[in-house]
Amino acid sequence: MSLPPDYAERVYAGVLGKIIGVYLGRPFEGWTHERIMEELGEIDGYVNHRVPGKPALVVTDDDISGTFTFLRALPDHGNSPDLTSDQIGDTWLNYIIEGRTTLWWGGFGNSTEHTAFLHLKDGVPAPESGSIARNGRLIAEQIGAQIFIDGWAMVAPGDPQKAAALARRAARVSHDGEAVHAAAVLAAMEAQAFVEDDIQQLLDVGVSVIPRDAHIYRLIADVRAIHATEPDWRKGRARMAGRYNYENYGGNCHMVPNHGLVILGLLYGEGDFARSMQVVNTSGWDTDCNAGNLGCLLGIRAGLSVFRGGEDWRGPVADRLFLPSADGGRAITDAVIEAQEIANTARALAGDPPVRPKQGARFHFEFPGSMQGFRPAGENTRLENVPGHSRAGQRTLEVRFDGPARLSTPTFILPHEMGMAGYALLASPTLYSGQNVRTGFSAERAASVRLFARAYSRGDRLADLYGPEIQLAPGDYAEPVWQIPDTRGWPVAEIGLEIAGGSGRLHLDYLRWDGTPNVNLTRPIGLKGSADTSQAWRRAWVDAVDQWDPSCSQAFCLVQNDGRGLIMQGTRDWQDYEVEADITPWLVEAAGIGARVQGLRRFYALQLAAGKRVRLLKALDGDQVLAEQSFDWDLHRTYQMKLQVAGSRVRAWIDSLPLFEVEDRRNPLLGGAVAYVVDRGHIRSRGMRVGPLADPDRPNT
Repeated sequence: MSLPPDYAERVYAGVLGKIIGVYLGRPFEGWTHERIMEELGEIDGYVNHRVPGKPALVVTDDDISGTFTFLRALPDHGNSPDLTSDQIGDTWLNYIIEGRTTLWWGGFGNSTEHTAFLHLKDGVPAPESGSIARNGRLIAEQIGAQIFIDGWAMVAPGDPQKAAALARRAARVSHDGEAVHAAAVLAAMEAQAFVEDDIQQLLDVGVSVIPRDAHIYRLIADVRAIHATEPDWRKGRARMAGRYNYENYGGNCHMVPNHGLVILGLLYGEGDFARSMQVVNTSGWDTDCNAGNLGCLLGIRAGLSVFRGGEDWRGPVADRLFLPSADGGRAITDAVIEAQEIANTARALAGDPPVRPKQGARFHFEFPGSMQGFRPAGENTRLENVPGHSRAGQRTLEVRFDGPARLSTPTFILPHEMGMAGYALLASPTLYSGQNVRTGFSAERAASVRLFARAYSRGDRLADLYGPEIQLAPGDYAEPVWQIPDTRGWPVAEIGLEIAGGSGRLHLDYLRWDGTPNVNLTRPIGLKGSADTSQAWRRAWVDAVDQWDPSCSQAFCLVQNDGRGLIMQGTRDWQDYEVEADITPWLVEAAGIGARVQGLRRFYALQLAAGKRVRLLKALDGDQVLAEQSFDWDLHRTYQMKLQVAGSRVRAWIDSLPLFEVEDRRNPLLGGAVAYVVDRGHIRSRGMRVGPLADPDRPNT
């Protein structure tokens, strides 16, 4: 597979098109065309502020979280082009937290995805989990197979057959029949859109990957015929709806009518983003899904130029998106980060090395117009992505200021997002105490600049933390390093720059952080027994246990009624570190602490286990006991448990007693978060500490 020269930027445009379409259509999802016309009129731009109870624009949504989370099946399984439906199903079970993230949890036999998830959980492998034979045609042919499909196309640029094959395998985890055909059509068109811009040619490629007797094939032919004979999209929509409407199909959200609207919007929009969004959204039904798919296709087809002119599609979004899953460190993200992940996955499939702009900086601004979540704090400051002024790349974020100025980007859930309606926002912070923030910037005039962070405090208010001031002479380029100070258990919510005063222009080249955190993860001092209702410290944990009692005298009273539960915090960037916590088992089958946690089914854990045993467990494609021995532990007694991970070596202690030292040479987990791990039971703990290794060869005791 040969990648087009503008491939990464076209992927970025596709990601933007996806999230913009979803944010545009989400506030009136499920409305009929008639209701939209009556209450909103034709959709010419964002209308979230006009819909009661839905003021937020950037929100959690299954279309976005499923699309970019399920694609991780490729890197998690070695970026094999022979990835199977069964492996994608395993990815579902690793990242989806039952009842809380990613899917519409509408119940068995009602929600297609919920039904498939329960099959997977019960041991039914994909693709049987989504088959018509098991679930019936009505359930199997709902829309979900299409809404999650864009990523599989973006890793196969110019190769519609490969895109369609991957899309089918992914779709069959939860769907079958016409739903799979529709997903394959869309994936093929999106893959071909990297090398072809003629809409009729794209449609020809799309239908070439499905049988001619498929219902979706006939639907597309009918919509094309309507478009060829009716120039007014409103009349064309009415004609299509007369044949392909919800009443003629069934279920909560059938694939066929909604796929028809995607094709209708593509044809009548004629490649124009605003017009296409107007058609597909004003037409109604599952608006966020349809607009997201069509937006992605248009972004890939035309690149970033598709968003120019008319409505400011990109400004209000500023690249931001959420991916709540059991890998909480990936939840607070942006379109640049996700585009890079997709592009590097495609490079791996093509046998090419990954690309990491500006030495792997998290915020590098190399895509034209990218903001990566940065916003100014006041009206005296303007931000613009511009070419030049970079020592390591091609572009920078220009800050034009007149007086004191601040700009920042989120590293965790912000206060106004704590009560986000709809799909749950579960996330861990991306930045922690003890890590080193590194940045590069220059100024045209003399300026005083410093890094700052905002961390939560009592009452879930944000408090400022400051780095040292940097005095810049005109034309100077500075690269300060600042270690985030101890926040006493409170999560860091934002990182940014503050400019003392004057007026001028500053160019932010990059911003990143590295190093092992040095942090106590517990209820912050002073909250115990008080009337304070602060929740930010708890929200920093991704909660995948049945119960976490907030009224318990200890910070963590965790109950898992059946199977395995975890609460997790941290990011994949954490590599070599040690984690320790006090564990008091009340009644458990197994319980302890986890390291290098990459979801619900990928981690190392030190556990007290039934039968007076202690074990070092590796969860990856099933459980593997790396080491085990007798240990005379008792209920209601507190044990101090510690894990060290360094390269492929894992060490474990209880109460300073060395227990295990293992070299995991076969596919070791090399990075990830920390966790409490409970297998059917109840444990308590005062807190957990994560810190650097004092000496990788001589562990702390």
